[in-house]
Amino acid sequence: MSAADDQLGARVRALAEAVEAMDGRGTPDVVAKAKAVVDRAGERVAFSGSYTVVAFAGATGSGKSSLFNAVTGTDLAAVAVRRPTTSKAMGVSWGAQLPHELLDWLEITRRHLVPSGPNEFSDLLLIDLPDHDSTELTHRLTVDRLVQLVDALIWVVDPQKYADAALHDGYLKKLAPYAEVMLVVLNQADRLPPAELDNCLTDLRRLLDSEGLRATPIMSTSALRGTGVPELREALSRTVANKQAMARRLGADVAVSAAALAADLGENPAPFVSDTARHNVIRVLGEAAGVPLVVDGVRGAWRRRGSVATGWPFVTWLARLRPDPLKKLRLDLTPSDHSPTEVNRTSLPKASSVQRARVEQGLRELTDSAADGLPRGWAQRVRDASRSSQSLLLDRLDTAIAGADLTVRRGTWWWALFGVLQWLLIAAVVGGLGWLFANPILAGLGLPQVPAVLWYGIPAGTWLLVGGVLGGVLLAVLGRALVEVGANAHARAARRSLDVAITAVVTDEVLAPVQAELDRFRRAHAAVRAAGG
Repeated sequence: MSAADDQLGARVRALAEAVEAMDGRGTPDVVAKAKAVVDRAGERVAFSGSYTVVAFAGATGSGKSSLFNAVTGTDLAAVAVRRPTTSKAMGVSWGAQLPHELLDWLEITRRHLVPSGPNEFSDLLLIDLPDHDSTELTHRLTVDRLVQLVDALIWVVDPQKYADAALHDGYLKKLAPYAEVMLVVLNQADRLPPAELDNCLTDLRRLLDSEGLRATPIMSTSALRGTGVPELREALSRTVANKQAMARRLGADVAVSAAALAADLGENPAPFVSDTARHNVIRVLGEAAGVPLVVDGVRGAWRRRGSVATGWPFVTWLARLRPDPLKKLRLDLTPSDHSPTEVNRTSLPKASSVQRARVEQGLRELTDSAADGLPRGWAQRVRDASRSSQSLLLDRLDTAIAGADLTVRRGTWWWALFGVLQWLLIAAVVGGLGWLFANPILAGLGLPQVPAVLWYGIPAGTWLLVGGVLGGVLLAVLGRALVEVGANAHARAARRSLDVAITAVVTDEVLAPVQAELDRFRRAHAAVRAAGG
């Protein structure tokens, strides 16, 4: 395989990649035509890739079939003066056998073999097409179909109709990208004096150049007298010998399709999702999922639990009467609080209509940012991608919140120390009361009294009672201050943990699908550039 073949194969693969990337996003007709080129290239190489397929095409009365017979040295092509006689395409090849698979692919049923040994027309399949201006629709459809399939085209024109609009507007202008694999032959040159023939060829050259066909050679022939026929045969033999017609034709097909896909993609590069839109959609989805409520719940739960653990035992029972905010939301539950088959979910309230509206606005801003400058089909795919999991998004966010580490069970070691101190102070209060009331009780019972112990003239029982009460209150106030600091710190830590959980879900369900579409757009651009060569 030659380097040119390798390059063509790489370009065809790039075009196939572009078609795959643009499927369902690009303009359907443009993508479908490019896919047809990819399919056709693979089929053409598979079906007798060593053959060169050249077609004779022309208008009624151009002498196309007579020239075909003159070039092939046969009388296979029917010739008539007043009406088109080539009703079906006919294929002729030289050698020991016909390339039937290739002819089947071309859907040519009229087939003729010219028995011969190796010669300049070996591996040539020459096709005589119906007249492109025939009044029969089937004839024109056959021409249109085969013009898309053959490797090279020889357009036969005559001095009277070489500038015919049906030929130039209907075919030649559209085939300008294939100029290198076409040849225009001015037949019936015997009808013109030399000076008029030169003028006619000059005008034909000017006309072709103006249509982008500068690379298309022209020549004059006379099928009747054989003038120019050897030169035409020589041109055909060179085409067969260099084995480049098929590669050039397929290369031109790929280039045309790549240009159409490039125009469909536009010149704008793939946009990026702005950080502002990204952060905004994470924020509004977190709010809709109940993150602020959970953060407040962590702060409230830490306050309640810390107050119960470190507060003055005479009043902490009041705090116990208040429900735990996190357990009320079904967060921070112990395994015994869950059923073994229960899905880990919260009891957070559903998003309000205002929150849902903000979610919609956030998603819209995100997709507007991501789809800025994209063609319509791609922009719609980006919007669809951002909402591909919208029906389950809030449920996934709720599950993520339920599984987030809220850290409320950490940093509580000092609570136990404060609790022990509080109970020691309670013991002091009880001991002081007992010491103060012990003697009156013992006197009433006729028992010996407890010796009085004074400190600074104040009974020791009073010191124990007052000291226990004041110490407990002061310790509770200190504990309350420390609990408040801890509550705020844990609320911030919970916010960070929840933000991580929310970001992970939003990335998986919203941002990643959007980014996948943008990456696909970039791949399409790169593949189209590679296919264009």
